[in-house]
Amino acid sequence: MGGLLFGYDWVVIGGAKPFYERYFEITSSATYQGFAMSSALFGCLIGAAVSGNLTDRYGRKIPLLFSAFLFIFTSLGTGAFNSFTSFMIFRILGGVGIGIASNVSPVYIAEISPAHMRGKLVAINQFTIAFGVLAAQLTNMIIAQPVPLDATDAMIRDSWNGQMGWRWMFWACAIPASLFFILMWLVPESPRWLTKAGKTDKALKVFERIGGKEYAKSETDEIALTLAVDGNHNTKEKFTNLFSKQLAPIITLGIILAVFQQWCGINVIFNYAEEIFSAAGYGISGTLFNIVLTGTVSLIFTVISMFMVDRWGRKALMLTGAGGLAVVYVIIAAGYYFQVKGIFMVFWVVTAISIYGLTLAPVTWVLLSEIFPNKIRGQAMSVATFALWLSCAVLTISFPFLNKALSTSGTFGVYAAICFIGFFFILRKLPETKGKSLEQIERELTCK
Repeated sequence: MGGLLFGYDWVVIGGAKPFYERYFEITSSATYQGFAMSSALFGCLIGAAVSGNLTDRYGRKIPLLFSAFLFIFTSLGTGAFNSFTSFMIFRILGGVGIGIASNVSPVYIAEISPAHMRGKLVAINQFTIAFGVLAAQLTNMIIAQPVPLDATDAMIRDSWNGQMGWRWMFWACAIPASLFFILMWLVPESPRWLTKAGKTDKALKVFERIGGKEYAKSETDEIALTLAVDGNHNTKEKFTNLFSKQLAPIITLGIILAVFQQWCGINVIFNYAEEIFSAAGYGISGTLFNIVLTGTVSLIFTVISMFMVDRWGRKALMLTGAGGLAVVYVIIAAGYYFQVKGIFMVFWVVTAISIYGLTLAPVTWVLLSEIFPNKIRGQAMSVATFALWLSCAVLTISFPFLNKALSTSGTFGVYAAICFIGFFFILRKLPETKGKSLEQIERELTCK
């Protein structure tokens, strides 16, 4: 549910964009458009920044409950007021919920998962993100009434879509958010956090629910062994220790992976679908349909990824994603340069999304949940997630300006270059973590 709400709240604004922009009369301002689209991302930065402290001090469960409450509160508030300032404030607060959920959900799943199926289970988080994306896109298409191709900004602003439709797109998020809040009371605390906090008896009970008594004893002993290097079971590690000589390379690797997942450029397709598909010759109604198509493809390939990540391994899928996107972006850039329109462009945009859904989208979260040592996982994941959302904010804000300065063709050329660079970095620097326990990964990475 954390992933689902992350996906829904993150993408719902894309379908509402053609209508709230007319309502607030910001269609002629690239600055206001960029800030409206990225406002939630600033909240994500706050959520990511505070989540490390919250998870180290209070565990994984309480922060997820707090994020569920924020999803409910902000989804109702975003559409309730008539000023652009109020809209921005609630989107920022909603972003705090996304930032917390995006950090804690994969960490929690990784910490309760047996090694041989951890990739698949963490990938479920990306599946629910993709499901939330598709749910938001379908909800937007169902709520929005058909828009004539010749509709003016004034006609759209004064229509039901412009006055109420975009509000209902945000309000609908309160339903799954309420379900998230209720269901979170039913899950146990992370057994690895419990062990770290010195609550071994409670951790044993959780592990027994997962794999029986022998599994529980084996897991808690291995966790205790890695924590013994620290000499204690303190629940809070000094932030400056993250950048010690031993840990800095691991933190740097996590930051680069997080930034690359965003700067590969795929999220501009979700956030700026109107501009991308209008450049390919589609109107608003056609764009909404194409958005749903992209969400469906993303979901399908994320499901496929769940069955591949523990077979192929993390590194092979990451290389496939970086190299595949680089090639596809070159084709898309050429298509926009030569003003190709229609189904050809939709095909290659959908191909890019399928590659991303199969590789970089789920596997990055799997890797981030795996590579950090037990004693610093909360804060290290917070740093990586903060870097991810900061790079996403830069990507989102910069697209309107890049699009204006370089054209859509030039912008996708930039993303192609980033993907080529990412391919060679992954080839040289990324270790394989398939089939290894979190403690085994920790020993291998910290001993380098």
